[in-house]
Amino acid sequence: MFRTLMTSRWLAPLFWCQFFSAFNDNFVRNMLAMLILFRFGGENASLKILLATVVFILPAIPLSALGGEIADSHDKALIARRLKFAEILVQMIAAAGFLFASPMLLYAALFGLGIIAALFGPIKYGILPDHLRREELVSANALVEGATFPAIIFRLIFGGLAAAEGRSAASVVAQLMLVALACYAAARYIPPTGVGAPGLKVRKNVFVSTSAVIRELASDDRQWVGAIGVGWFWTVGAVTLSLVPVIIKSRIGGDIDVEIAINLFFAVGVAGGSLAAAALSRGRIGLAPAPFLLLAMAALAIDMGLSTQAMPIASREVPLREFFVSAAGLRIAIEIVLYSAAAGLYVVPFFAAVQAWAREDWRARVVAGVNALSYIGMVGGRWR
Repeated sequence: MFRTLMTSRWLAPLFWCQFFSAFNDNFVRNMLAMLILFRFGGENASLKILLATVVFILPAIPLSALGGEIADSHDKALIARRLKFAEILVQMIAAAGFLFASPMLLYAALFGLGIIAALFGPIKYGILPDHLRREELVSANALVEGATFPAIIFRLIFGGLAAAEGRSAASVVAQLMLVALACYAAARYIPPTGVGAPGLKVRKNVFVSTSAVIRELASDDRQWVGAIGVGWFWTVGAVTLSLVPVIIKSRIGGDIDVEIAINLFFAVGVAGGSLAAAALSRGRIGLAPAPFLLLAMAALAIDMGLSTQAMPIASREVPLREFFVSAAGLRIAIEIVLYSAAAGLYVVPFFAAVQAWAREDWRARVVAGVNALSYIGMVGGRWR
């Protein structure tokens, strides 16, 4: 089914559009973080990096529902093309920020990318049931979800290289623009869907839209459980990605290479778990394994916490090779891969179920409500 979907005109353009879009978002975020750490310098670098994450995520809370209303009241493929054209303009701002070493321009570009991501989210998941059969949804979700994590891996590499001293500004700008153009080109091949809810009026007040969508979700017990299940995944992911690097730095002394490796393990684990969920489903949407996967994740998280709590505070930086030959480092690395793989196995069937249960005329708004809850959980989780 993977081969069939990846060569079909229904999914392949969306997959590559999502891949390049995720690469854009993560590349600019990582480039800004590396520039703050190694070139801009200054005090409160960690707060400035945290601000970059907040600037990107914050628009999604009020704008996700607006994106759902726009997607349901218009052809989703048409809106995708317009959003990805706007992304080219935003990447121009990011390119200018790099050329002039301007954090403010890079923050502005991140804010613009956050707006586009918020509006595109209901489209990329809401469009799948328009073109695919129910038995294809788990595999399609795994591929779309999986497209995000290879993009994260590439952004870790290219974002760091872009911020490195001696890197040609022209080559970084060219890379930014080429990826944005590739994303727009892929969007142009997404097949039209028609209009799901022709009489729907888009509300001008985004906060009213968000509260209305969440209330509608809460009125359907099955949809609400699905939304909470997906939101829980993103909340726990945000908390884990915030805490684990700090623990590794403070208890084991991992250097920057170790931190990058840990992020790679998270990305590979979730991508592998997502694809495994599709392979094991055999076209069926099943949530029965979810409680066992949650127990496995809880056990792994508790073990990581207990095993590192007993360690003394690190007195020096530990390089990558030393980290992986140590018993503690190897144990944490294995547990992170298992933890993130279980998370991928857990979330893909949940998202497929949410799409399959939603009515055609408000499917994108259901996805928007799920996204809004997920972003609220991510912001709240990072704050905690």
